[in-house]
Amino acid sequence: MINTLIVDDSPLVRSIIRDFLESDGSFQVVGEAENGRDGAEQARKLNPDLITLDIDMPVMNGLEAIDEIKKFMTTAIVVISTHDSAKMAYEATVKGALEFYSKGVFVSGVDSREREKILNTLKNITGIKKSTPVRREFHTGSATIEPRRIKAVAIAASTGGPRALNLLCAALPKDFPVPVILVQHNTSGFDSGFAQWLDGSTPLRVSLAKELAIPAKGNLYVAPTDRHLLLGESGFRFDDGEPVKNQKPAADLMFKSAADLYGESLVSVVLTGMGGDGADGTRYVKQAGGITIAQDEASSMIYGMPRVAAETGCVDMILPLDLIAQRLVSLAKMVDKK
Repeated sequence: MINTLIVDDSPLVRSIIRDFLESDGSFQVVGEAENGRDGAEQARKLNPDLITLDIDMPVMNGLEAIDEIKKFMTTAIVVISTHDSAKMAYEATVKGALEFYSKGVFVSGVDSREREKILNTLKNITGIKKSTPVRREFHTGSATIEPRRIKAVAIAASTGGPRALNLLCAALPKDFPVPVILVQHNTSGFDSGFAQWLDGSTPLRVSLAKELAIPAKGNLYVAPTDRHLLLGESGFRFDDGEPVKNQKPAADLMFKSAADLYGESLVSVVLTGMGGDGADGTRYVKQAGGITIAQDEASSMIYGMPRVAAETGCVDMILPLDLIAQRLVSLAKMVDKK
């Protein structure tokens, strides 16, 4: 049983979240609080396995509450907030929150597929065991990578992605010579807030990808939620097809279209996250002659997506998070010697 503490200043929202969790049978709500200070006190008293936390609350807001709670416990914290608090919700992931959702998802009702996805994520993050990352680099396949001109970097991330991207993208220089295209599995409607937040974390120019825009160097393009992002000769385009591996946008489809466009001049990166999105795309990038990277287990919050990618046998390098940006800069400087 996953003992849960719900912190939100709205009694109605607390009731909706409680009903959602307890309908599964794996969760038991052991306490509720109406502000951050009360939430921190309840957390100390109840020692829950999971805390759901609003951002905008009286007395002590969610960000302050995370700081306070992290002083005495490592309990999994999930932010459930509004779109208006999107940028602060992402800041919460840097402070230690493991995931976030829009209140609207719960208030408006959750379909069975989304319900299962959320519950599985919550169950997984409550089982995360903290460990000290081991700094290492692991190569698979060919020991050397033939020099070539790199034209784009494609990145996939899910649970734990915002925090990982905050660190990775901060280490990329303003004059990074190629565009970066990102699929981050976000709660619907949080994509704009995510792009604004990430823009403040990196020298790159961050924006949501727009139809027919041509990817340009020094820019990072975020896939909007609820549509697949594809690349072609005429620039970005969107696909409103079915989710792939329960994801929309799906990194697999973005990777495949980017590989078709850039071939051996593409570098793909699979970061922390649940599930297997990005694995088929990694295989496709490798078959097209591109360079493939996956985050290592020790530095991943959830070693799902990078593990499945590595299991394809098509990953060139498995790297700790703090070495990925360095390697991307090095690869982007390669010169075609053919």
